[in-house]
Amino acid sequence: MSVAYSNTNMRVPAGFRNLLEGLAREVLREQPTNVVAFAAQYFQKLLEQREAGGIDPVAWGAMLED
Repeated sequence: MSVAYSNTNMRVPAGFRNLLEGLAREVLREQPTNVVAFAAQYFQKLLEQREAGGIDPVAWGAMLED
């Protein structure tokens, strides 16, 4: 069986790492039985906070990564 190998470098978008670390922290803290549903609720809450004029976690995370 042959596996195609690519030398392509993929770039992670700014703020993405911080966003996923926040989710991972909350999953470890809450220990939900349904991680997918928990993640959906977590991201929905972040979206609502951003739309309400609060902090944008992606923009904030991008500043931290620089």
